[in-house]
Amino acid sequence: MLNVFLQTAKGARGQSFASIFRHLGALGLFFLAVLDSSPLPTFGGPDILIAILAASHRNPWYEYAAVATAGSVIGAYLTFRIARKAGSAYLSSKFGQGRVSQILKLFEKWGAGALVASTAIPFPFPTSMFFAAAGASNYRTGKYLAIVATCRAARYAAIAIVADHYGRRFVRVLRHPTQYWGWLLLFAAMIFGLIAVGILINRRLAAASAG
Repeated sequence: MLNVFLQTAKGARGQSFASIFRHLGALGLFFLAVLDSSPLPTFGGPDILIAILAASHRNPWYEYAAVATAGSVIGAYLTFRIARKAGSAYLSSKFGQGRVSQILKLFEKWGAGALVASTAIPFPFPTSMFFAAAGASNYRTGKYLAIVATCRAARYAAIAIVADHYGRRFVRVLRHPTQYWGWLLLFAAMIFGLIAVGILINRRLAAASAG
């Protein structure tokens, strides 16, 4: 994930980009989180890096969670604003017309639930697709930022807390998830709970607006 994605190029001194991000600590995590929310994501890079940094105990776990959340929200807002100005043409140019059509339909149907799920769950395709879909569909900016910030904060805080307590063992779980089905089931249950909350909030907001 992080290493596979970032070790494709080497620095002048033979350092991989992954090593550079780790060396930068919280600052590297911030920039990686911004990148992860852009159309050029890292496919779970911040999750791995925050686990590595929290497990090192160089700084408190909540510092890494806060930095990752801030970077992710900034990146998500930039993607949102670009898509709002460019419209569906931007989505098609970045992600392909067929995939964009499916994402827009999903987003139109589920609204906040789709945004909660895409922000909290590491899908096998860029989360920025949903961020851009929110911008192109004129989703309310305040509501969008609140959902992204809340879900990212919950996700990164959970990873940082577990990594702080279990160290390298949890990092191995993230790097080789199929070997740890118990963790996966627990994580899936948490995510489904977040999705259910998101759908419930969306329905209540819609009912309040209708009333």
